[in-house]
Amino acid sequence: MLEIKDITFTYIDKPVIENISFTITKGQNTALIGESGCGKSTLLKLIYGLYNLDSGEITYNGNPILGPKFNLVAGEDYIKYLAQDFDLMPYITVEENVGKFLSNMYPEEKSARVHELLDMVEMTAFAKVKARFLSGGQQQRVALARVLALEPEILLLDEPFSQIDSFRKNSLRRNLFRYLKDKRVTCIIATHDSTDALAFSDETIVIQDGKLMAKANSKTLYENPANKYIASLFGEVNELKLSQLIPLEDEEDQLLLLYPHQLIVVDNGMMHVVVKQCYFKGSHYLIKAAFERRAIFFEHDSELEVNQEVTLMMS
Repeated sequence: MLEIKDITFTYIDKPVIENISFTITKGQNTALIGESGCGKSTLLKLIYGLYNLDSGEITYNGNPILGPKFNLVAGEDYIKYLAQDFDLMPYITVEENVGKFLSNMYPEEKSARVHELLDMVEMTAFAKVKARFLSGGQQQRVALARVLALEPEILLLDEPFSQIDSFRKNSLRRNLFRYLKDKRVTCIIATHDSTDALAFSDETIVIQDGKLMAKANSKTLYENPANKYIASLFGEVNELKLSQLIPLEDEEDQLLLLYPHQLIVVDNGMMHVVVKQCYFKGSHYLIKAAFERRAIFFEHDSELEVNQEVTLMMS
């Protein structure tokens, strides 16, 4: 089990990570989400052992993970960290990069391992190509294969799909997270893509200004966000009062957080909005409308005319 206990870390004078605590069980995939600059990457580096903590402790199976003050070479052998800069060697081939840290004592086993990983990241056809000739997305896939080569117990990924084409990203995610589950590798992925959290993560951790705002089952967190900040990390969100959508008699009014798919167009709804923009999303349109001088988002199965007035209710 990975345990983070009351850790705080400061770069200069303001804490970047402040009193964060959580645990992650073996083999679990955890998404780390939050706005840019909230401390996601720093938290991964602290878990890896790149920085010294101001206070608190990080342990794995009861053994401390320590920073450079205690280790000449940062990091533990059982942890691998994939940063956003990839750190590939440009003048050697793809297969040489992936097998860089594998022993040469058993060349057949090494070759099999390298090609297993290249197949997983769909880079087999580029095995003999030097890394400097690859695109950014291809380099990212090779770097991902390399950090898996020695079968780490903990894998820390910082935006691992950021440069990969959408059509390939989906299959790569499926391949990667199936592989990690099969091998029972504990994974923490810092991401801005809600798909990484909702479709592939057991739990999601939300960070805001260096503080832990929530940690829960990803589906539960999406369906029951505690505040607008958390909900907004999964996409557009509307903050509305219940009385704006339905008539209240003896009921107490309450604030609602509604995703676009939770609002539908009806003939005689209470909420009158004016259509401003329509965005085609394939299976539906995302509609941006004006309501009391602010933007409201909802989904519709067909395009609506700009400046058309429609009424909405909860789905």
